[in-house]
Amino acid sequence: MLLFGVLGFFGPDPTPVTACTLCGLAIMQVAEPRIAFFRTRRGSIVSFLIKLALWYVLVGWTDGIKSSYYWIMLLPVMSAATSMGLIGAVAATVLACSAYLSFVIYLKPGQYIPADQLPELIMRLATFPIAGFLTYQLLEANRIAARKYQTAAEQLAEANKHLQEAEAAVRRSERLAALGQLSAGLAHELRNPLGTMKTSAEMLMKSVEAGNAVALEMAGFISSEVDRTNSLVTRFLDFARPLAIRLEKTDLAQVIDQAVSDIEKHSPPLDVAIYKNYSPEIPPFLLDGQLMERVFYNLLLNAAQVSPPRGSITVKTRQVGEMVEIAVIDRGPGIDPKHMESIFNPFFTTKSSGVGLGLAIVSKIVDEHGGSISVKSEAGGGSVFRVYVPFREDRA
Repeated sequence: MLLFGVLGFFGPDPTPVTACTLCGLAIMQVAEPRIAFFRTRRGSIVSFLIKLALWYVLVGWTDGIKSSYYWIMLLPVMSAATSMGLIGAVAATVLACSAYLSFVIYLKPGQYIPADQLPELIMRLATFPIAGFLTYQLLEANRIAARKYQTAAEQLAEANKHLQEAEAAVRRSERLAALGQLSAGLAHELRNPLGTMKTSAEMLMKSVEAGNAVALEMAGFISSEVDRTNSLVTRFLDFARPLAIRLEKTDLAQVIDQAVSDIEKHSPPLDVAIYKNYSPEIPPFLLDGQLMERVFYNLLLNAAQVSPPRGSITVKTRQVGEMVEIAVIDRGPGIDPKHMESIFNPFFTTKSSGVGLGLAIVSKIVDEHGGSISVKSEAGGGSVFRVYVPFREDRA
C-alpha cells in the first residue's frame, strides 16, 4: 500500500486515472492472499487477468510503450510464478510481453522507435521472463527445502516413537525383573506353610468323627483353598523362573492351530468364531513351539473373553522384513488408554478374577525369542495385539 501510495502521489503522472489504477492494483495485491477464491488455481488466473487489465490501462494512459510504469507488471508475473507453477509462469510472462509490445500498434503514423531505443525496449521485455523465472526457481527451492524438512520431521517423529516404545519396553523389563525376583522369593516362602496347612487339613479330616459334618466341611474348605493358593504360587514361579528357549524348526501355522483348538475346547465354551488368515509364504523356522503356543493361547483367550456373544476373532500372519508378524484381532470394547502401558505388567488385571500374569508371561516369552509385542486399541473398536518374532531358518 505504501509503494502504490508513493507512486500515486509522486509518480511521473500523478493524475486521477493513474491514481485509480494504482489503487486498484494495490487492492488486488493486498486482497489476493486474503481471499480464499484467489488462492485457488482458477482464482489465481482471474486475479492475474484483472491486474493485467489494470496495468494495461495504466501504461496506456501514461505514454504507452514509453511509460515509466511498465515495471509494475513484474508484481503480477511474480505472483503467477508463485501460484500457477511453471506453465502458469510461462503463460503469464508471454501475456505480459505481448501486452507490452501491443502498444506498438498505437503509435501514430510517422512515429517509430529509434534504433538507439531498441536496447531499452529489449531490456524492458527481458525483465518479465527473468523475474518470473527467478521467482519460480526460488519457490521450487523453498518447496524442496520444505519437503526435506517435512521428511526429516517425519523421520524424527518415527524415531521418537520407536525411542518411546523402547523406553517403555525397558521399563517393563525392569519391572518384570524386579517383580520376578519378588515373586520367586515370596512363592518359596509360601510353599512351606501351605504344605503344612495341607497336611494338617488332611489329618484333621481323618481324625474328625464322621458325624461332625461342620468340621469335615471346614477341613475340606481348607484343603481346597490351599490347593488353589498352591496353584497360584506355581504360576508365580512359572513367571519368575528363567525360560529355557528350545529353538526348533517349527510350522507357525500348526502352533497357532493348536492354540485355536485349545480355545475351542475351553470349558465353559467360548461363544466366538476364530478366523485364520495365514500367509502361505512363511516356511517353518526356528521357534519354541510349546512356549509360543502358550503365547497365542493367552492372546486368543483374552480376545475371546472380551468379545461380545457370537463375536469373531481374526488371526493373521505375514512376514515383515526379517520378522514374522502374528496379529490377533478382536472386536471387543477396546482397552482404556490409561491402561495401555500397564497391561503387560505382572499382577495388573481389569478382570474380577485372575492375577494378571497372562500378558506378562506372554511378553516375557516373546522377549526371550528376541521379538516384541505391541497393542493398538480404540474405545469401542476392538484391539489388535501384534507379536513379532525373528525369522530364523538356521541357528546363528
